[in-house]
Amino acid sequence: MTMALVEAPAIIVGVMLMRRYEAAGIDAPPRLAPLVQHSFINGSVLLGLIADTKQANGIKPFITDIFKGFPAIFLFEMGMVTARRPTVFLRYGRFVAVFAVLVPLLNGCVVAVASHGITESVGNRFIFAILAASASYIAVPAAMRLAAPKADPGLYLPMALGVTFPFNITLGMPLYFALVQHT
Repeated sequence: MTMALVEAPAIIVGVMLMRRYEAAGIDAPPRLAPLVQHSFINGSVLLGLIADTKQANGIKPFITDIFKGFPAIFLFEMGMVTARRPTVFLRYGRFVAVFAVLVPLLNGCVVAVASHGITESVGNRFIFAILAASASYIAVPAAMRLAAPKADPGLYLPMALGVTFPFNITLGMPLYFALVQHT
């Protein structure tokens, strides 16, 4: 349920920023009202909000057992798309690589410390910090293909999957955990 709530605003903010800074002369941007509506009431978000554990057990073989391979296939396909466009990331490499590390690092550290005012639970604070520091590795890249067809996946996919994700796994998570434990 938390992921369903986190993804929708992220998609909306991303598209709003894209619309704001879009170059002149591009076709009319999508209207905001349908975008907001779709972000909050599309099937996967609604299912995540209304389903409880008992209901989810009824379809567990489909959503758990068979689903395990789908993200791997999707991530493999995104990697192939990225591999076909290496020059795009290299062209903007320094700035976007620094951005893809510093912004999640800042978000994770701030939430790890500030979450002390919300809950004392180290586990909840740690998960909250990870969510704040994470890029969307599946939902938003898929949404970008639809919402921003002119956006180059050779730029946004390597940022999320090649920079932010490995950084958070190797250095970010231990740092956020240490901050949560000592604040």
